[in-house]
Amino acid sequence: MENEKTNKRFAKLPNRDTIEAVHNIQNYIRLHFQDEDFSVERVCVEAGYSRRHVDRMFQFFLGQPLKDYINSVYLTQSANELIESDASVLDVALNCHFQTHEGFTRSFYRKFHVTPSQYRKTQIPLPLFTQYPIGHYYALLDYVQNKEDQEMNQNMNLCMITAKERPRRKLIYLPAKNADDYFSYCEEMGCDWEGLMNSIPEKYESAALIELPSALVPEGFSKTAVGVEVPLSFEKPLPEGYRTAELEECIMLYFQSEPYEDENDFCAAIESTYAAIEKYRPEQYGYRFAYDLAPSFNFGAEAATGARLAVPAVGIS
Repeated sequence: MENEKTNKRFAKLPNRDTIEAVHNIQNYIRLHFQDEDFSVERVCVEAGYSRRHVDRMFQFFLGQPLKDYINSVYLTQSANELIESDASVLDVALNCHFQTHEGFTRSFYRKFHVTPSQYRKTQIPLPLFTQYPIGHYYALLDYVQNKEDQEMNQNMNLCMITAKERPRRKLIYLPAKNADDYFSYCEEMGCDWEGLMNSIPEKYESAALIELPSALVPEGFSKTAVGVEVPLSFEKPLPEGYRTAELEECIMLYFQSEPYEDENDFCAAIESTYAAIEKYRPEQYGYRFAYDLAPSFNFGAEAATGARLAVPAVGIS
């Protein structure tokens, strides 16, 4: 059934040149949105398309016109500046291309349902905007469709392994009912979780796709979720659907693959890192895997750093 759904998606895929065009515009925004001369018009000029055409492409692929996309980028940047700097709210607004304090506050409140000043005081989790490259989405679709025909890149099987001790802590997580991987999770639950969880200053690591221990799987849900670990003292309000659980102390074994050249190889990098975990024998180094104590984490992959996964373990004598 899943293969049938995937094939239907591919039957409707747009022209690859169009996907690449949107991907390139996203990259330009990511690299230049803080430039003094940055504007919606500038983006269209650099892309070589009319404003109307860019809006049409962004609406189709990303669900919003270019101006709204850029506004989300700026509001997320402003949220980070409110936490990480002592700049006044007005200075933050001007740094993020807003003309007035009032206009910035209105936009911030519409997006996050809290004023900039309130957010600076409370630092509650916000659904920050993640500029997820559209090219990666379709590279993942390609990988899912052709996975059985692809050979594992053996050059990616070399992993660095780092052990980090974790005290008792809380897990913040959002479980899915039917998902069993990243693609199906985002299809079911959307992608707002990434920005929201990464907005939590107290988090130990960035937000990740996780596989829950059986004891933490709610009735009627799958083991697949997303989550972050935070200190036991974390008590901030969370949106509906998010859950918390206390985790016992353990060791997290981090597996990180080598960097890779083609950014579309991120799926293969993750798969090869999972293969490395399967081959690893922790008992030889004084550990044993302890999947009942904590989730395993899939932090994804980037070409410059490789794939990164973490699994729970405990020491043995």
